[in-house]
Amino acid sequence: MVRTRTKKLRGGHYGRGMKSGRGKGKRGGKGNAGLLKHKWIWTLKYDPDHFGVHGFTSHHPSVPEVPITLKELAECYPAFEQKGFVSGKEGEKVIDLTSAGYTKLLATGEFRVKSRIVVGKATEKTIKKLSSNGITVETNGGNSQE
Repeated sequence: MVRTRTKKLRGGHYGRGMKSGRGKGKRGGKGNAGLLKHKWIWTLKYDPDHFGVHGFTSHHPSVPEVPITLKELAECYPAFEQKGFVSGKEGEKVIDLTSAGYTKLLATGEFRVKSRIVVGKATEKTIKKLSSNGITVETNGGNSQE
C-alpha cells in the first residue's frame, strides 16, 4: 500500500519544521490577540461588532410621518368606509385619516368625494386643490405645512 505525504506527516510536524508546531507555537497569540493586526480578516468576517458601535445616540426618537396622497385616498376610500373611518350622512361625510394611522395628506392625484377630511398635517397645495372641489381639510393643531 502506498502512503501519501499527508498520511505520512499526520500526527507529526506536518510542514512546520521541528519546533514551531510543538506546544503553543504558531497559533498567532492567545485569546483575542491580533484582532486589529494579523487576525483582522477573521474579525471582519466572524465578529464585525467586536469593537462596539460608534456614533451618537438619540434620546428623542423622531416619530416618522405616514403620508397618504389624494390618489391613494381615492383608491382606499371604499375600504375606509368598511373599516369605519368614514362617518356621517350622504351629504356630509367625515374622513378621519388620523384614526386610520396617517399623519400627512399630500396633493398628488385627485379626490372628488364631497367631504371633510381630518388629518394631522396637509400641504398648502392639497388644501387649495381640495377647497376648489368643495372639500374642507381639518388639520390637528391647525398647522398646514408645505
